Amino acid sequence: MNYDSTISPNFARRDFRTDFHFPDLSIGSVPIGFPCIQAALSGVSDWAERQIARRLGASATVSEVMLDEFIISVTHAKGKKAKRFLRVEDSDHPVGAQLMGVGPEDFTQAALKVVEWGFDWVDINFGCPVKKILGRHRGGFHLSQPEMALSIVRSVRDTVPAEIPVSIKMRRGLDDSAESLEKFYEIFDGARALGISVFTVHPRTVLQRYVGTSDWKFLADLRKYAPDAVILGSGDLFSAEDCVRMMETTGVNGVTVARGAIGNPWIFRDLRELAAGRELPPLPTLSEQREVIEEHFALACELYGEKRAVFNMKKFSIKYAQIHPEHTKVRDDFVKFRTLGELRAILDRWYT
Repeated sequence: MNYDSTISPNFARRDFRTDFHFPDLSIGSVPIGFPCIQAALSGVSDWAERQIARRLGASATVSEVMLDEFIISVTHAKGKKAKRFLRVEDSDHPVGAQLMGVGPEDFTQAALKVVEWGFDWVDINFGCPVKKILGRHRGGFHLSQPEMALSIVRSVRDTVPAEIPVSIKMRRGLDDSAESLEKFYEIFDGARALGISVFTVHPRTVLQRYVGTSDWKFLADLRKYAPDAVILGSGDLFSAEDCVRMMETTGVNGVTVARGAIGNPWIFRDLRELAAGRELPPLPTLSEQREVIEEHFALACELYGEKRAVFNMKKFSIKYAQIHPEHTKVRDDFVKFRTLGELRAILDRWYT
């Protein structure tokens, strides 16, 4: 069977090399090194998923998006939920915590809590495009109100210890209007004046969500506008080649991979191989794929317990199937499993 002919074009092996020099990255005072980070993604970048990303080459990771009021409530209770969302071990560093909320008071309390739990930096989410989030004046909604956005930034930066970096995740505006662009730069410039030097920018608008292509030219223009800022690029990074092209064409300091790493944590390994001047490695063998799926499930069981881990792994296993030569059949089987035994049977059927 021709492996590449049966899978998504994102995973096809092509002759690709680069002589691009990958600069070392730092988030404020936190050294990252290789400039490729596992991005925050709600319901995805939990402790288990971050462990897999790190093992396969991500230099740092960011927690899934956490509501400020949720962090305050679970840390007061100090129960299982707090341990699941805020788990940080020695091997996790460097790791950031991404927060989302409405106003400065709860944002600041939550920022102090995640620092207490051991996260290395605080990332403020001004980019989430989910309708429910926007309706509650969180995430990307803040791009429409620079005064409130900067009030949050000021409060967080003034309250967390000076040695803890604060970064911001943004989109290029609420929509394509000149007013939205002006507000983007008002927040960007205002945040820099408040001591923020690291920005992750997804060059789609909030209202665009994930429709169409991301505007990488916006990143290049922003790089020229603020050559001293640390700008991390996001958006349409589904392969190691995409990551190289974004860095080459835009001049960003690094990349953060979100959707492109779901089910394909090998994207980090592939990018490191390209950075070393080597060709893309072959796709992971079925044995290697199975090893990672089983490891991911074991970590999820440790985090959630077996029952919830089975439910949680469904969204990941469907994505892992994309790399399999019989991906449609494998995906259909993953959609149906309900127990650990059924998952093992699927792995025995397709990954031997």
